[in-house]
Formats: sequence, structure tokens, C-alpha cells
Amino acid sequence: MGLYTWSWIFLAVYVSGMIAFGWLGSRRVAGADDFATARRGYGPLVLALAFASTAASGATFLGLPGLTYTYGMSTLWIAFCYPIGIYIGILICQRTIGRYGNEAGARSMPEYLGERYRSEALRISAALFSLILLFYLASQLVAGLVMFEMMLGLPQSWALGITTIVLLGYVTLGGAHSDILTDGAQGLLMVGLAVAIAVIFALGVGAGGFPNLLENLGNQDPVLLDVFNPADPTTASLWSIITVTVAHIPLGLLPHIGNKLWALNDERARTRFLAMAFTFGFVLPAITLGGFTARAVLGDSLFATPGGPNAALPALFIEIFPTWLAALLGVGILSAVMSTADGLVISTSQVFANDIYRRSIAPRLHAHLSQQRLDRNVLAISRGMTAFSIVGAAILGWMTMDMNIVFLQWIGVGGFVAALMGPLVVGSVWLGVTRAGAIAGFWAGAVTFILIRGEIVRGEWFIGTALEEYGRWFAFHATNPYSAATFGAAASVLVTVVVSRRTAALPEDHRQTVAASRG
Repeated sequence: MGLYTWSWIFLAVYVSGMIAFGWLGSRRVAGADDFATARRGYGPLVLALAFASTAASGATFLGLPGLTYTYGMSTLWIAFCYPIGIYIGILICQRTIGRYGNEAGARSMPEYLGERYRSEALRISAALFSLILLFYLASQLVAGLVMFEMMLGLPQSWALGITTIVLLGYVTLGGAHSDILTDGAQGLLMVGLAVAIAVIFALGVGAGGFPNLLENLGNQDPVLLDVFNPADPTTASLWSIITVTVAHIPLGLLPHIGNKLWALNDERARTRFLAMAFTFGFVLPAITLGGFTARAVLGDSLFATPGGPNAALPALFIEIFPTWLAALLGVGILSAVMSTADGLVISTSQVFANDIYRRSIAPRLHAHLSQQRLDRNVLAISRGMTAFSIVGAAILGWMTMDMNIVFLQWIGVGGFVAALMGPLVVGSVWLGVTRAGAIAGFWAGAVTFILIRGEIVRGEWFIGTALEEYGRWFAFHATNPYSAATFGAAASVLVTVVVSRRTAALPEDHRQTVAASRG
């Protein structure tokens, strides 16, 4: 049988499994809160796999190998520094967010922020701005498109449509339960695939051994073996490494990832959860090594193909493995795509169902409804907006499919992580953050990222002045999404602290409640 036939067979098995998990998840949904959070529903192993797989995403499994294929060894800094940033953020914030979020009954990260600072304005601000994460969701759908296009031989429109339908099918059924169950299973596949890729790289499979692999890369372009690549701002210098790490500190707290902190069924298991999630999180970036192997085996041929470097990993599988094994490994990459996409869909649906309808509209217009009727309304809106979010992201993905998946993802991620650095990260370690400080810091980070990434603020302004050297440095690094996010995060922290020191503190009893949740 050929590649397409094997791919269809494994796809059918994979989709059946995901639908089965979705059905199991639907059986566990007890109400709108359960749909949104699966609160206290899972043990540390399943949750650690789900957390690590969601944080990794299709950008790790397709975008990063694509960057490595293009730029070489210097991109390994991105691959292995991003987990450091994520788990620094989780270590700082997880106890406060996990405990206080459960005590307050928060169903989303925007609702958590609203409760933490007793601010409807902050909750609505975070909810509405989180819609920028549709770019993140679009990047996952584009990653799925690349897989279906290569492995199934489908036109791009059909590939995108199938990715959307598969995702829609199981997430709408069971919400967060489906998200966690499928992500746990997909995380196991992803860890196995990452280990396999590391072994393939170490043995130099397809390139005549590891020494020949390195020699091949050096002959193509010596820059591929350099520790830094000065031509690209994402891998140019030590500053690039710092920005990758800093920009990822709040990433583990984004709505579709951070909400898994509320699904842990036993507070005493939190240390085990973190240790396992940390371990899985550092294994998964090994997938990036596949980009090296692909460049050695395939040369620079992918630059002239429709999928481009994003297709480096599936193209490598097709080249070096029997067709059935290449198709099977392709399912592992598809798992990476779906594991992040489903969480994003759930968190986006909660913007409308929970953060806007339940917390703002219902108290004003539907105060007469019983709690049971209100809960049914929220659940119906959650499911409806789940479908709407997927379709909207599919349209966005179609419009941006030629971008590298990593950079498309960071259009959405960058602004939100910058905004969260002050109110969420600083607010987890310093009780002195005020309501005004949190709101000001949130928007300072968001706006700073937009101004820099949108090239509204430009380093070229300083050319011809005494600050020309700094202006050129800024102009070069401003095109790096991690740098823009780091500048935004710094602005968020600075404004949060300054405004908090000059505005009224939150009530003492509320601050003590938050402090108690930190243990």
C-alpha cells in the first residue's frame, strides 16, 4: 500500500480514538463549570502529559524543525530555552493560581484575574484581548493543513477543512474533559516521537551516520553549524536567548494551558505533577533535531515546495522510512497540533460564555433565572462558541498559511504574554499589586507589544542622532517576536509596580485570603 492509503488508515484510527475520548469526556461533564475546567478531575500523570503537550503545540513539532532546517544549530536555543521560561512561570504562579482559582470558582484565566483584583474591567479586558489568541489557534490549524496535505495528498482547502472538522467533532462533546483526556493520550504519542527523533539524529539515519550528517550540513552552509546566526534576530546573540526565556515565562499561564492547574484532583500531588510536566516538557523539544536531519537528507529542496520548511519533519519521514511507518509517525505530529488547538478552542469559548455572559450580562439581564437554567445557558453558549471559534480560526489560517507556524503563533501569543507579566506573574509573588496597577500593567504590556511588533515604534527614528547605535540595535531586534514580547513584559512589570505604589491597596481581608492560598 502507498503512503496515502496508510495515512488514511491511521487517520481513521486516530480520529476514532479522539472521538471516543470526546464521548468519554462528555459523560463526565456535570455542568458548565465542568465543561470549562474539569475541576479536580484528574491525577498528576494524565494532567502532566496534557499540560506538556498543550504547551508544546504544532509550533514545536513543525515550526521549530522548519526553523532548524532553515537556520541550523542556532535555533536549538529556542527549542530548549522555551521550556525553561514556561516552567519558571509555573513554579512562580501555580500555587496561588491553583488554590485561589479553585476557591474563587474561576473558570478561565480572565475570570481569575477579575477575582484576584476584584475588577470587572480587568476581567473583560483580559477576555476580549485574549481573542488575539485566535492567531495561535490558526497556527495550529495551518500545522494540521501541512500534515494532511503531505500525508493524504489533499488540496489545501480540503486539508484545512478536515483539520477543522476533526477538532470540532471531539471538543464540542466534552469540553475540558475531552481536552485533557485527548491531550494526555496525544502527549504520550508526542513524547515517544520526540525520543525517536533524538535517536534518529544521534545515529544520523538517512545521512550515513552522525559524523557524515554534520559534514553534510557544513558543506551546504557552515552557518548551519554555528551557535548563533547573526543574520536572524531570533538566533543572533545572547539577547535572543534571554528574550526566548523571558517571553515564555507567562506562556504556561495562558488561558488554554493555565486552566489545567484547576483540574488536579489532589493538592498534595502538585509537586509530582510539576516534576512530570517539567520532564515531559524538556523531552518534547528534541523533535527540533529532526530539522537538522531533514536538511542533511533533503538538502535545500524544501524551499521550493508548497509546504516549505514547515514540512521538514513529515518530508523526512517520507524519505527515510517505509510508507506505513512514515504515516504512523505523521499521526504523532498531528497529535501535537490537536493537543494545543483543542485547549485554545475551550478557552476562547469561555470568553463569551463565562467571562462576558455569566459574569457581566447575566447579573444585569438574567438575574431572575434559576442557577440551573443559567448553567444550561452557559453550557449552550460554550458549545456554540466552540464551533464559532474553530471556524473563525480556520478562515484566519487560510489567510496566513504561508507564514512560518512559529511566527504566526506569536502574533497571538506575544501580546497576551506581555500583558500578563505584571498582573499575573508579579501579582503572584507581591501582594502589593493594586487594582489600578494590574489594569495599567496589563494594557501597558499589550500596547507596547503591538507598537513594536506592528512597527509603529521604529528604531530608524534614531538614525542620525546620538542614539543611532541603539536605534539600529532596536530596529534589528524589534522584528523578533520574542524581543517584542520581552519589551512588552518589561513595560507591564514596570507600570504595574509604579502604579501600584501610588494607588489604593486592595482590602486587607482580600489580600490575606490570597496570601493564604500561597500556603
